[in-house]
Amino acid sequence: MNIVIVIATLLISAVIFIPLGMLMRKKIAESKIQSAESEAKKIIDLAKIDAENKKKEEIFKAKEEIMNARNELDQEIKERRAEVQSQEKRMIQKEENLDKRSENLERKEVELESRNQELERKETELNKVLEDQVKELEKISGLTTEEAKKLLLNEVDKKITTEKAFLIKELEQKFKDNADKSAKEIIGYAIQKCAADHSQETTVSIVSLPNDDIKGRIIGREGRNIKTLETLTGIDLIIDDTPEAVILSGFDPLRREVARIALEKLIDDGRIHPAKIEEMVEKAKEELATTIKEEGERATLESGVIGLHPDLVKLIGKLKYRTSYGQNVLNHSIEVSNLARIMAEELGLDAKLARRAGLLHDIGKALDHDMEGTHVEIGVDILRKYKENEKVINAVEAHHGDVEPATIEAILVQAADAISASRPGARRETLEAYIKRLQNLEEIADSFEGVEKSYAIQAGREVRIMVKPDKISDAEMTILGRAISERIEKEMEYPGQIKVNVIRETRVIDYAK
Repeated sequence: MNIVIVIATLLISAVIFIPLGMLMRKKIAESKIQSAESEAKKIIDLAKIDAENKKKEEIFKAKEEIMNARNELDQEIKERRAEVQSQEKRMIQKEENLDKRSENLERKEVELESRNQELERKETELNKVLEDQVKELEKISGLTTEEAKKLLLNEVDKKITTEKAFLIKELEQKFKDNADKSAKEIIGYAIQKCAADHSQETTVSIVSLPNDDIKGRIIGREGRNIKTLETLTGIDLIIDDTPEAVILSGFDPLRREVARIALEKLIDDGRIHPAKIEEMVEKAKEELATTIKEEGERATLESGVIGLHPDLVKLIGKLKYRTSYGQNVLNHSIEVSNLARIMAEELGLDAKLARRAGLLHDIGKALDHDMEGTHVEIGVDILRKYKENEKVINAVEAHHGDVEPATIEAILVQAADAISASRPGARRETLEAYIKRLQNLEEIADSFEGVEKSYAIQAGREVRIMVKPDKISDAEMTILGRAISERIEKEMEYPGQIKVNVIRETRVIDYAK
């Protein structure tokens, strides 16, 4: 019973207090909302005030920047105006100066025109006076102006010719007294110390055979052996009635040497067939390469030249199989090297440079069969490729007069080359070239006025010229000799030098009766 009352009491309390609690919560919530709205309004009002203040500050700053910019612009405009005004003043001043100059030029032009007129007037007067004087002189002398001029020029020409001849003789004699003796001594000493073998240029080699029976084996069945050998070496084999000999014909001396060595090895071996021929040709090439290297080393040792590139040494060795006008080029190069060295030592010059340039001066001839250009151009290119001394290169380039020699040693190489080429027996020419050279020599001498007859003697080393005594005087002989020498130097090519001997002879013949 009590429990029921308690439960009923609790239910009644719950019914009464729950709505009351809810009402209280609602009022508290409404109070908080009102308080929050009031606080938010205050914050908004403060934010608006703060924003308004910042806006005013930014506007003030912007106005201040605009004012500063305007002030700077005004200052720049003032400076520009001042500069423009200054330029205008300078332009005005220049215009004034130009006006003054123009006025001065006009005044001077007027003065010059006046002076020019005065000069023309005086010139006219002088010309008239000169004409009167010339007429008076013509009347006195009985000669026209042209006749007097011609007479005067003839007299002056005779006088100058005599003076020139005397001066040339005096200078030549002075030069000969000082230089000829020492030059002859040096060259003679150099030639005396240097001796070289004579050789002949040839385009054939002869291989001796043990007997004529082997000729058939060299030819082979249907000519197979001889064709193989000719194809591999590029050399023609001539097998004819010549007893116990085979002739190898070809312009390339290296190929001809390979063919000769290969053929001799085949004959010694006895087995002659295409395969063996090919083997022997390869061996011959190897043997020739070794010989070329040894010959190059021998040449450098004999001439005393050291420090050459190995490829240059091989090219020097190749010159053993090259000839020029019948002279072996390797022997010629060694001879030029020694001659240049001896002359350089006698003159107190650089003997090492002279001997090196002398040995290398014809190195281009080792390749002139295989490359385009003269042996001088090829030699210069090769030496530049191997970074040879520029003085040596200049001596090589100048030894035929293609360029001016830059050193005295280069001139000595020229002289040594001429000595080696022109000494008796060193070279030989074909008969046609020899006769043509003599004819050209006489034709040049005969082409001069006053020459009666000329004779090329001493194998073209001297030309003897007989002149007409009534047309060429003693003084004019010297001028004529010099003119003929210069013409020969300009138009002809020849080794050594040519003596020009001018002879004037006057004969008087009478009879006693």
